[in-house]
Amino acid sequence: MVEALSMHRTGAPTVRQIGLDRPWAWLAEGWRDLAAYPVISLSYGLVFALCGLILLFLTSRLQLWYIALPLAAGFMLLGPVLAVGLYDISRRRQNGGPVTFALTALAWRRNPTELGLMALMLMLFFLVWIRLATLIFALFYGYQTPPLDSLVQEVFFSPNSLTFLIVGNLTGAILAALVFAISAVSIPMLLDREVNAIAAVGTSLRAVQANPGPMAAWAALIVLFTAAGMVVFFAGLIVALPLIGHATWHCYRDLVGTAD
Repeated sequence: MVEALSMHRTGAPTVRQIGLDRPWAWLAEGWRDLAAYPVISLSYGLVFALCGLILLFLTSRLQLWYIALPLAAGFMLLGPVLAVGLYDISRRRQNGGPVTFALTALAWRRNPTELGLMALMLMLFFLVWIRLATLIFALFYGYQTPPLDSLVQEVFFSPNSLTFLIVGNLTGAILAALVFAISAVSIPMLLDREVNAIAAVGTSLRAVQANPGPMAAWAALIVLFTAAGMVVFFAGLIVALPLIGHATWHCYRDLVGTAD
């Protein structure tokens, strides 16, 4: 009790330890949120899917096919901050408040400066990833973009392909793990509490450190659901991303709790 009170006074919330099965419970709760407000939730998913299609269209028009996959992967780095409206749907449902698309779309106004800082931080990670992906491709295949009909052959079946895929995937995995660690609960926390970005990131890092197994499982589920959504020309994201967004709010509730 003394420790909990001390943590409350210093503004650092207590992080709970959870079981390995909890990520599945978050998905179940997220599904209930989606089912409660399907039109609003799926509207967010539709926006995400359209953004993915626009990126795919632009890369095809500019003949930059080799960067389409890094862009899709980088989209996951920005996902935590793009899902603020989805967190707000779950927050409002939990509190019994009104839920409309307009209200949730403006949820960032609850803590605009700190949420803006987190958005800037994740954007920097995204830009670093795109730059690294471009440099890695150039290192193995030069700066001349191969035509689409030979791109798959060059990337997956050329003598350099195995080393290229290992280096590229390892680099992306390291960045994704870092982004996951700092954003796992920080952005829902900034929506829910009057805290700064540094405190929220610190709480997120502590939550991941205290629950390595469950959080690794949760990260794997996020990758699995997002990748499955992208396979069908981003159409699956219409459901997958709202589900993940709602579940992330319940992840925050489970690990940290919500403001009184």
